[in-house]
Amino acid sequence: MSTSALHYGSGSILPSRSGFAASTGGARPARPGQLSQGLLDGLAGGADPETIRELSHTSAAALLDRVHHTEDPEVVARVLTLVDHEGVDVIAELWSHAEPDSLPGVLWRLYLLRTWMRKRTTAIAQLWRLGEPTVTSASVIAGVNQAPTEEDIAATADSILAGAFTGDFAVALDRAAVFTDVVANGLRLQAHRMVAGYGPDAAASDEEKAARTKAARLMHTAANLMSTAKVFHHGAALWRHGKLE
Repeated sequence: MSTSALHYGSGSILPSRSGFAASTGGARPARPGQLSQGLLDGLAGGADPETIRELSHTSAAALLDRVHHTEDPEVVARVLTLVDHEGVDVIAELWSHAEPDSLPGVLWRLYLLRTWMRKRTTAIAQLWRLGEPTVTSASVIAGVNQAPTEEDIAATADSILAGAFTGDFAVALDRAAVFTDVVANGLRLQAHRMVAGYGPDAAASDEEKAARTKAARLMHTAANLMSTAKVFHHGAALWRHGKLE
């Protein structure tokens, strides 16, 4: 699978104020009632924005606290796959409008990162190898080797999110930030390769114009990922100072 399989600009990754947003595609998964029915009814009915804001912060803090204080692997597994089971739209309505420098805002981006990584394992593995051709400190921090396989990317996606709930939250955010930075670098390099050797735009053939359009989409996605990486870095710093709420 080529990196074009990431479907940049076609719905798989959509630019947003959050840096990037992932679409899970297909029908929404069934929700087994892990969120209270009252909350779901309130969301469906268009609750007051201030109520939603309060719920987003309260639910994020409660979820993180509960998992940090449990050793039950089933609880950890349910939280890890929250978006899979609840449906991305419910989680989005609860957390997606939270400030980037808030706990629900950061958790939302962590869940999106996991969803995206697990849906695009082959392409992301290729982008990692392109963006990080030799082992550096980024590889060590993110926990990814020099030539990751699809399975490695899926495992990393789970371990970053799981680490946020069961380990040091700031370390998990650092890993997420470094990971997105490397993938963004891979996208930029891929974009440059697509247009290498082409002449002025005015003299471009249809094939060259198509390549430039694809390259521009890659660069746009890279910029979104870099923005998200900054959110993760900032979130890690806030957490270490007890200011991420």
